[in-house]
Amino acid sequence: RKPRPPIYYSEGQARPLRLRTDPEKGSVVSAALQRPPTQDGSPSPGLSPLARESSRLVGLSDLISWGEMIEVLTTTDSQKLLHQLNALLEQELRCQPKVCGLRLIESAHDNGLRMTARLRDFEVKDLLSLTQFFGFDTETFSLAVNLLDRFLSKMKVQPKHLGCVGLSCFYLAVKSTEEERNVPLATDLIRISQYRFTVSDLMRMEKIVLEKVCWKVKATTAFQFLQLYHSLLQEGVPHERRSSLNFERLEAQLKACYCRIIFSKAKPSVLALSIIALEIQAQKYIELTEGVERLQKHSKISGRDLTFWQELVSKCLAEYSSNKCSKPNVQKLKWIVSGRTARQLRHSYYRITHLPTIPEMGP
Repeated sequence: RKPRPPIYYSEGQARPLRLRTDPEKGSVVSAALQRPPTQDGSPSPGLSPLARESSRLVGLSDLISWGEMIEVLTTTDSQKLLHQLNALLEQELRCQPKVCGLRLIESAHDNGLRMTARLRDFEVKDLLSLTQFFGFDTETFSLAVNLLDRFLSKMKVQPKHLGCVGLSCFYLAVKSTEEERNVPLATDLIRISQYRFTVSDLMRMEKIVLEKVCWKVKATTAFQFLQLYHSLLQEGVPHERRSSLNFERLEAQLKACYCRIIFSKAKPSVLALSIIALEIQAQKYIELTEGVERLQKHSKISGRDLTFWQELVSKCLAEYSSNKCSKPNVQKLKWIVSGRTARQLRHSYYRITHLPTIPEMGP
């Protein structure tokens, strides 16, 4: 005999309300949301204290009906995601670049003596190339950009030292997020980056960066918000349609935004939600629009801010997809190697054995 669904009471109802169940997941509503029975054993009307507290934390009661909100809060995964989101929202402003320092970089003239927005963007693109070369996670790249911008917004860095600063921030991020077995040696990192400073220079710069960021390497990034927002939106979508909002595409768009200094002035939550909202509009995912509105209100993001950054993201992505950006230079890619390496490469080329063509056999 199958167990009967548990009985729940909604606000102002004296009659029991039975909610539908999923044979695979069990009850739609967690048993923790039930109100304990009275002393005589009869069920108590109304909502349990945990249900009231959950509704206060989520902050969706004025947007959706109780039945819908209970569905949002039922699964353990949703509750964990919401708690993670609340923690990120509380911490997101603690380790971010100084906006006034970023504005000074944006207004600086390119005279070869001062740090400019163009030089900063070029350095971030180099860090992105290193991330892809070593196969590191996007969170590593996000943290490296965060450290770089925090340092540049506090210190006046000469262009000739930018490479050492950028690689130091990148190495700190790698050691902070990647597994120890995947962390490259400092000598290999410098060699691949083709810089001329030494390992001792890199270690010394690492210490300077740590001192200026108050030894706080970990920070809340837009990539973390992007992951959480995407997961929360997927929770409200049927399983067969969860692949419609492609996370890899959102991730690539965020990387493109990181390569522009202007987006370092945006709150991480606003930047992440702007990218998602823009993608939903472009792909016309009508069923996800309401979910974005809920996340916007829960994250306390004003409609004005969201629209402002959406327009900037749209402009940035349009420039990246243009032909001018796709083909910035007609020169061939060059890799600088030493004479000894070049001689070894040339000799190895002549040692290649050419194999005969494999004949194709008909059916």
